[in-house]
Amino acid sequence: MIFTETRLKGAFIIDLERRTDERGFFARAFCQDEFRQFGLKPVIAQASIASNPRKGTLRGMHFQYPPAAETKLVRCTRGAILDIIVDLRPESPTYLEHVAVELDADTMRALYVPERFAHGYQVLMDHSDASYEMSAPYTPGAEGGLPHDDPRLALPWPLPVSVISAKDRNFRPLAEIEDELRRRMLPALPEAVNTDKTFVVV
Repeated sequence: MIFTETRLKGAFIIDLERRTDERGFFARAFCQDEFRQFGLKPVIAQASIASNPRKGTLRGMHFQYPPAAETKLVRCTRGAILDIIVDLRPESPTYLEHVAVELDADTMRALYVPERFAHGYQVLMDHSDASYEMSAPYTPGAEGGLPHDDPRLALPWPLPVSVISAKDRNFRPLAEIEDELRRRMLPALPEAVNTDKTFVVV
């Protein structure tokens, strides 16, 4: 696999390294050892598939709060999508900045989304499908979202929205939830370990 880090630290575009012959091609799509080499979380706790019959369909912007924060590996398996991620790590120098990556079935390119990022995509062709591998299971009590058209985010969706769920349409804007989001998205404090009655931060 070919790993290319985006300008958002920890978020990677992953391209296939194809081995081609008269049968077609063969390529590795996931490898724990390679993920570890680039500091990525090589855990798949849950896998999902989304089918999108209509061009312009929009899904997002979704995330889960810690301690159920999840990484995602997203790939388009039919058609094409524009995938957008937003850095929600309050301590990050790229907090609230985004990256947009086109994923399509021809290249089979994937996007690795770190924990504490919002994620969404828009369908660029009718009958487009996407696959997701997540490092944590869906946890309803930890889920959150932001409006796809939040003015603070200014996300570059290329098409008019043809289909969006009521849930995604009704996410509260960042201006209303930012204090809570920043608080809940802070990294966990280091644990204190008692060694000979002296507390040591590790």
